[in-house]
Amino acid sequence: MNITYKSTRGAESGISASRAIIKGLSEDGGLFVPEQLTGFDFTMKELTDMDYRETAYRVMRLLLSDFSEQELRGCIEKAYDSKFDTPELAPLVKRGDRFFLELFHGKTIAFKDMALSILPHLLTCSMKKNGMKEKVVILTATSGDTGKAALAGFSDVEGTQIIVFYPKGGVSRIQELQMVTEKGKNTKVIGVNGNFDDCQTGVKEIFGNRVLKQKLKEKGYVFSSANSINIGRLIPQIAYYVWAYGGLLKSGEIKENDKVNFTVPTGNFGNILAAYYAKRMGLPVHKLICASNENNVLFDFFHTGIYDKNREFILTSSPSMDILISSNLERLIYHIAGDEPEKTRELMLSLANNGRYEISDVMKTGLSDFYSAYAKEEEVFETIRKIYEEDGYVIDTHTAVAACAAQKYRNEEEDPCKNVIVSTASPFKFAGSVVRAMGLKVSSDDDFVIAEKLSDTAKIDIPNAVREIRNADILHNTICDPSEMEEQVIQTL
Repeated sequence: MNITYKSTRGAESGISASRAIIKGLSEDGGLFVPEQLTGFDFTMKELTDMDYRETAYRVMRLLLSDFSEQELRGCIEKAYDSKFDTPELAPLVKRGDRFFLELFHGKTIAFKDMALSILPHLLTCSMKKNGMKEKVVILTATSGDTGKAALAGFSDVEGTQIIVFYPKGGVSRIQELQMVTEKGKNTKVIGVNGNFDDCQTGVKEIFGNRVLKQKLKEKGYVFSSANSINIGRLIPQIAYYVWAYGGLLKSGEIKENDKVNFTVPTGNFGNILAAYYAKRMGLPVHKLICASNENNVLFDFFHTGIYDKNREFILTSSPSMDILISSNLERLIYHIAGDEPEKTRELMLSLANNGRYEISDVMKTGLSDFYSAYAKEEEVFETIRKIYEEDGYVIDTHTAVAACAAQKYRNEEEDPCKNVIVSTASPFKFAGSVVRAMGLKVSSDDDFVIAEKLSDTAKIDIPNAVREIRNADILHNTICDPSEMEEQVIQTL
């Protein structure tokens, strides 16, 4: 089946997957969604004989239908190679009675590696397929993890330039060092005096500036995105939910077609949306548990039907989730509105103008796949400590938000389904918070000393991603205000 894409706001349709990947964002500011979702063409039992690469191919080929088998398998082989530090790529581990899907074994020790390892290959392949000779400029806003993963993926990739904006003071020291020490000649990292929403809004405004886009096109540049607004980021994420189900089946934890739950730490809504698509394509999923930190705008939305970003922005120990505008929620809004672009456009306009919108009672029924909970900071720290003491297993702050939400679901609902907690980052990426939660005493506030303490205590090796930046030179030191982001792009190019 040939799957094409359309904008959630209605201006574009019939767009091939490769064109949608190149464009990133639709001309009308909407996000690309499949015009129809095909079901899986394999049984759940077949998953037990597939490795991760084969699983990824069998899932992605259904939605990237204009890629040949040779093209898609080539992208997968290049992406999922020796840069991952475990043969399984995404191990499903059981600790006590909990299941954790570890998505942090790539080059930047965060789940973004799973999709951002393959996006550059999908993009360059798409450019060749469409006869493009322009240089693609990747514009990305990051709350911490996407930035480094995108930089690592696109570093020195021919025909691309990547510019990453991050909130100065709003990411962990390790996250910042991973970005500002990036050596790629085609990379630029810029700190923004603001929060992630300022960065994301600024990038969207640049994408929407037709005069600027035309001017740059004349110079041989076109914009695209590495954020999860790009379907080339979103579709590869579907694969690891399917992979996790196969892992449960292979280990005998479930029988074929038993339903399972996934608990996902959620900020921009891309990761859990991939799980939603997996369910719609036929993965036996009962509930998708949306886990938020104290920036609990999604929790309020799922409980009231009102999305309201007009609230205090809180800097937490899980900074990748410190988000008040969850861009990918627009895709869910489109689907629960009956794939209706007019309604989606109306609600997104209200969000832009008033900072809030409210969905109808009919649309609320479309949220039944989800359960939502949020974790306060003290609950995050308590969860890290408890899981370490009970199971000897160390998790990062984002995974702890999810583990806390999973426990709240368990306490409130009588549900026999196995629950997989999506572990999105290595504890070493947020070692200061993790060590504090574990009650360990460290004589220094140096992140690398803290990482050594965590390694010695928990008997786990410090990842190379942390070791290699310890003495690396800082190569990017530009800081700007949100109003200056467009000018920084022009200067860079």
